[in-house]
Amino acid sequence: MRKITFLPVLWIILIPTAGCDVNTPTPAARPLTAATEPAAEPTGTVTPGWPCIRAAAGREEAVVTGVTDGDSIEVEAGGVTFRVRYIGMDAPEMNGEPLGEEARAANFAMVGGKTVIMIRDLSEADRYGRLLRHVFADGVFINRELVRIGLAHAGSYPPDISCYEDFKAAEEEARLEALGIWGLLGSPTYSTHEGGSCVGGCATPPAGCVIKGNINSKGDKIYHMPGGKYYEATVIEPEKGERWFCSEAEAVAAGWRRSDV
Repeated sequence: MRKITFLPVLWIILIPTAGCDVNTPTPAARPLTAATEPAAEPTGTVTPGWPCIRAAAGREEAVVTGVTDGDSIEVEAGGVTFRVRYIGMDAPEMNGEPLGEEARAANFAMVGGKTVIMIRDLSEADRYGRLLRHVFADGVFINRELVRIGLAHAGSYPPDISCYEDFKAAEEEARLEALGIWGLLGSPTYSTHEGGSCVGGCATPPAGCVIKGNINSKGDKIYHMPGGKYYEATVIEPEKGERWFCSEAEAVAAGWRRSDV
């Protein structure tokens, strides 16, 4: 009879080690929330940045699903949709302000449908529930680029002011090159019949300069056109910083927005 030899069986038990869990989502895949600190960027990961942005600031990745106007978008991250307001700048409104449509179109061209990197300054969200973020797409700093091409103003909105000086420099560049809203000043489309000018606003308006730049109780700069609901009731008080303008382009360039009514 043939002798049968039984060999011992070697059992190998695989023990998972820390950091090897394939089901753990990456920071970019975690849903954003308006109540938590964004996840810190993993060591070694390269994402866009800018000298005025804190190196330690958390990065969030999202896909742009909608472009509202020149300074706000909608994004999706982790299956959740969020509204986002760009930090440190203000684009013309979509309610008839000069270049409002152009600002939205430029914003869409840069971010529409793309994966973007969003970086927080200090605030999480504004009073309307929109996330406040610096946004990068294809390596371009979108907030700053819209200011640089003259389709937004630099704005100081404490406490999120880390890039204010940088944006002001970009705004001055656009002004010197007469780009966007700065190119409208003095153009035939927006000049008055009398040819008056109130670049930056006038405390005492020249003839024909009838646009009222009012500052409301919240500090918002709003200009009123003749025939508007509150035009006649609005009294301009120069000592409070209120001004007159000869054209909508001048009002927009000086940082005022058109009244909704």
